[in-house]
Amino acid sequence: MPTILYLFGLRFFFYSDEHLPIHVHVETGDGKAKINVETAEVVENKGVKPKDLKKAIDAVVQYREDFIKSWNEYFDE
Repeated sequence: MPTILYLFGLRFFFYSDEHLPIHVHVETGDGKAKINVETAEVVENKGVKPKDLKKAIDAVVQYREDFIKSWNEYFDE
């Protein structure tokens, strides 16, 4: 379960057996969410507070290229 980024108490990661489309999982002390990297759309939210979800979406937009690069490096090897 590679961790890509820690930011504002949010952990961004993906599982080792992921599938397309490219997405990241976000974990907070309150819950977990899944966000599509290409569209920055929340696919699933299980308990992440709205303010943290907003931070996560903003981070996905800001670090989109890094997330895509990490995904490609991990799954293309």
